[in-house]
Amino acid sequence: MSIQPALAAVVFAAELARFGNRTAIHHDRGSLSYAELADRVESTARSLGPVRRLVALEAGNTLPSLVAYLAALTAGHPLLILPAGGGDAAAALIEAYDPDVVITSAGRESRVQERREGTGHRLHPELALLLSTSGSTGSPKLVRLSATGIQANAQAIAEYLGLRPGDVAATTLPLSYCYGMSVVNSHLAVGAAIALTDASVVDPCFWELMHARKVTSFAAVPYTFDLLERVGFAEMELPALRQITQAGGRLAPEKVRSYAQLGQGRGWDLFVMYGQTEATARMAYLPPDLAETHPASIGVPIPGGEFHLEPVPGLDASELVYTGPNVMLGYAESPGDLAAGRTVERLHTGDLARRTPEGLYEITGRRSRFVKIVGLRVDLGQVERKLTALGVAASVAGTDERIVAAVEGGHDLPMLAGILARELGLPRGAVALHPVEELPRLANGKPDYPAVLAMGGTPASADTSSPGSPSCPDSLPSAATRQDTVRLAIADALERGDIAGTDTFVSLGGDSLSYVAASVRLEQLMGTLPPGWHLMPVAELEALAGAPRREETGNKALRALRSLVPPMDTGIVLRAVAIVFIISSHIDLFEWQGTAHVLMGLAGYNFARFMLAGTRPERLRRQLRAVVRIVVPTVSIVALGLMVTEKYNWTNILLLNSLLGTPKFGTNEHFWFVEALVYILLGLAVLLAVPAADRALRRWPWAFPMALVGLDLLLRFDVIVLRMPWQGPMLWLFALGWAAAASRTAWQRAAVSAVTLLSVPGLFDNDLRNATIMVGMLMVIWIATIPVPRFLHRAVSVLAGASLYIYVSHWLVFPLFDKKYPALAVAVSLVVGIVYGTLATRAMNLAECFLANRRSGRSTESIPKEQP
Repeated sequence: MSIQPALAAVVFAAELARFGNRTAIHHDRGSLSYAELADRVESTARSLGPVRRLVALEAGNTLPSLVAYLAALTAGHPLLILPAGGGDAAAALIEAYDPDVVITSAGRESRVQERREGTGHRLHPELALLLSTSGSTGSPKLVRLSATGIQANAQAIAEYLGLRPGDVAATTLPLSYCYGMSVVNSHLAVGAAIALTDASVVDPCFWELMHARKVTSFAAVPYTFDLLERVGFAEMELPALRQITQAGGRLAPEKVRSYAQLGQGRGWDLFVMYGQTEATARMAYLPPDLAETHPASIGVPIPGGEFHLEPVPGLDASELVYTGPNVMLGYAESPGDLAAGRTVERLHTGDLARRTPEGLYEITGRRSRFVKIVGLRVDLGQVERKLTALGVAASVAGTDERIVAAVEGGHDLPMLAGILARELGLPRGAVALHPVEELPRLANGKPDYPAVLAMGGTPASADTSSPGSPSCPDSLPSAATRQDTVRLAIADALERGDIAGTDTFVSLGGDSLSYVAASVRLEQLMGTLPPGWHLMPVAELEALAGAPRREETGNKALRALRSLVPPMDTGIVLRAVAIVFIISSHIDLFEWQGTAHVLMGLAGYNFARFMLAGTRPERLRRQLRAVVRIVVPTVSIVALGLMVTEKYNWTNILLLNSLLGTPKFGTNEHFWFVEALVYILLGLAVLLAVPAADRALRRWPWAFPMALVGLDLLLRFDVIVLRMPWQGPMLWLFALGWAAAASRTAWQRAAVSAVTLLSVPGLFDNDLRNATIMVGMLMVIWIATIPVPRFLHRAVSVLAGASLYIYVSHWLVFPLFDKKYPALAVAVSLVVGIVYGTLATRAMNLAECFLANRRSGRSTESIPKEQP
């Protein structure tokens, strides 16, 4: 049975099947044709029943969410969009509007809750979509959009962007945001493809997707461009990219010009756009060929739309008014409003604008962004622009008593406040500036002006204290007085206090050692951590931590078992087990070799996770810092051993014994693993500092490490014979771990597994040793987490975090014990290594703080004396 579209059906959703076998959706488990997508949509639409009902959808960038979205549009069920992740905002909307059906995300599936048969609402026949207005997430005030308006806006966007069936758009914005939704609508309207992803542009996985799916466009809000600069976007080779679209707020003209020029040189177009939720999405666009010469303009109306300028009483300015088929039906503030028809014909945007001689429109201010202080009218947008001209990033709010500004970065706030007061002709006390690490923003990336205004109770413009060093907080509450939070967990793991919402664990300098400490703390806060959490912005982690945890479904016994034996990161478990096996084998408690080679593969896996984000200079600094943090504690132990035992020599001090020492294993070869790892890390730092190699890695993130595997296998199988350290070539194992982390498809993991199974046998004469390496590597490749009894989590994490320090220090510890007591020697070696790791890490953190303070000219007195 086919679903007959209701009066309110959206055409592009109802006619998906007309594009047949063209690819419609790329998702994490493959791709879906338009015909297959249409079948799923029809099936879901049928399950919603023949009676029009109010459907609430938790809209995430997942295939089940997208299918449910299209099914409701197809069957004519008015759709109330809830923010992804649930939480208080979604709960408030559900309570206010009492939907008939609620569809929420449940992993890879959707959970459908039918709250009643039929409907409890009177629904206007044109009503298709209900969206929160910009900045009012969770508010009962919603925008009522018609099916005609959604279709018209999708067609208009597709027309001015020149979309074609071969295009592929990445979902850089959430489906719950009208801008992100418009990307999906416009591409499906022309038979183009959607690459579903939740990855941020700071996540290397996003750029792998761009290459793998040949993505031709992605959408950006102003803040996205800050992130693009962080990851070295200007240097990336993206041959499939045709266009970048920008909306969601004003992008600084200099950035518009800069990215327009970059696009001209790289073969893609920048489309600056203007819109509001009340206009479904888009009202204007700036043709790419005008972006460089008119970067302050929003351009011209979209096809089918018109602008008018209406004078504003009391202001020497005009308001921008829009008409077109995509204008909303009106607002809804209660369920009773869902029966209303059109109450809005002309959309008063609230923006002040002018029309240039070239026929382009420019926004000059915001009608509601004016306050009147001591009889003087003040344009808050103009205050922001004044601060920008002074090189200050700020968000400005205000009342008729005071201007309040959040100011980012280290500035002399009293001086700035005085300058503003004089230029605006206001009393000095009417200007309050507040220092912030990062400007407060809403979930859609726009400035959070209510949050700025809330700062007005405690003005800080008179504070003359200098800001803390980025890496060394001046003061933080003691651990005994603080409530655990996401930021605090990461701050403690990295010993830094300057964590912003847009930072990620990796961008803050997190590595495989600090990852252990942070992940354990975060698991206590959030339960199971999302995959790739170390690459997620802190603000996203905070939102997940603050969201109500969903009640698990399924067998009660299984739920109880999962609570007693929750999962741990496989890498953490392997490191803990490996270090115990290594120490026990060396001390002859038992014999089980091969785990050190698993750790080499795991080192490559972690290298891919923590060392490859950011620009080339940032990566180089991060890689060299990792080398220093391996070399310093190792050399310190070797120096101590040389002084108290005379077992070692200068080749050990310089970590050159593998290259210059004897090929026979003995005392001098105790640190072969560290030497091999340092050689590999230094070699890769040099290699990836070469622009051509950097470009190759970005373009072929999986093939690049696999090529390194192939090169080193020539040494492994003696095709090329070189003098190698005692343990032989190690790069191939490291690169296999790297390739495992870079694998995004089952066939890539299968390929890495096949190379592992073919190359490890015969590495050693001991079959158990070879089997241990193969099993360990296969676990790294295929298994993300391992169930571990909850009472062991702390011990496992401590052992994993101290594994390097246990390894380098145990050589000096266990000889102090009688061979009759190997278990005691193992236990003491582990304890000493843990203590050494704590002291060494703290000392290196203090040294970094000291150097950072010296570079910034701060007094060393500001270095924290105890770990926060």
